[in-house]
Amino acid sequence: MRTKLAAAPGEVRIIGGQWKRTRLPVAKLEGLRPTPDRVRETLFNWLGQDLTGWRCLDAFAGTGALGFEAASRGAVAVQLVESEPSLVAQLHAFQQRLQAAAVRVQRGDGVTALRQSAPASLDLVLIDPPFGSQLFQPALQAAVPALAAKGFIYLEAPERWSDEALQALGLVLHRHLRAGAVHAHLLQKE
Repeated sequence: MRTKLAAAPGEVRIIGGQWKRTRLPVAKLEGLRPTPDRVRETLFNWLGQDLTGWRCLDAFAGTGALGFEAASRGAVAVQLVESEPSLVAQLHAFQQRLQAAAVRVQRGDGVTALRQSAPASLDLVLIDPPFGSQLFQPALQAAVPALAAKGFIYLEAPERWSDEALQALGLVLHRHLRAGAVHAHLLQKE
């Protein structure tokens, strides 16, 4: 029986691609909730593992686990947007350590970054705001115009979004997973 390499408390690891098994530090900040390894592994299985040439935006980067995972799997451009200054500094340090030329770290608001993205310019939008926030709907609304025709939105939320709520935004559910308190949604344009 094989056992999975578990990350120590205070870190997560990149699961696949060129930086497989690389550990990322996790700051001890209230509300910071890195996407669990199992959920990230499932997401990238859904996406097909190889993201060569994809353009991605991680609107609420936090630890950067989702965005660095995309870059590790070949994404050509990954924009990590984070508002917390200490996390931005940590993301910059990790980007430099990996010499991740495809990754750009930006301090700012994720919804604003999505609104400023060119129409149909993104293949993957990662939306994982703090669970207690009111950012889910505005982030999804801003992501839809930026999403390429065959692109995907990954939404991590504390509850499952209904088909009706997604349709009102012009989205359809492609895949869903519940892992503990996390509902992982993979969405596409209707």
